[in-house]
Amino acid sequence: AHLVESGGGLVQAGETLILSCAASEFISSDYGFAWFRQVPGKEREGVSGIRSRDSMSDYADAVKGRFAISRDNAKGTVYLVMNRLRLEDTAVYFCAAGRAFSGRHFPSLAERDYDYWGQGTQVTVSS
Repeated sequence: AHLVESGGGLVQAGETLILSCAASEFISSDYGFAWFRQVPGKEREGVSGIRSRDSMSDYADAVKGRFAISRDNAKGTVYLVMNRLRLEDTAVYFCAAGRAFSGRHFPSLAERDYDYWGQGTQVTVSS
């Protein structure tokens, strides 16, 4: 597999969870990364994105101030630290990688900018 997510699970509201995405094949300045999430019956939505060359990041309004995206080139891994989790954060979370070329602007929360996807990891927040 190109991208492999891990770290999902069941947590209580207010707790912290850290997702990891093994992405060694894509850890280079040519790729941007993002985390998306999806709940049944809804479209997949962008949560956070990170640019390769300078690690500039962007976040959906719903998670700003609570989530943090980062990358560790040495480990070939992209992380999503999710703090102060809420019930509405419950979803399957996907890691995505997109090659940077003319016309694409990273960080991006748009699905069209990503070429490779992980299989997803379930995050469930309980009250």
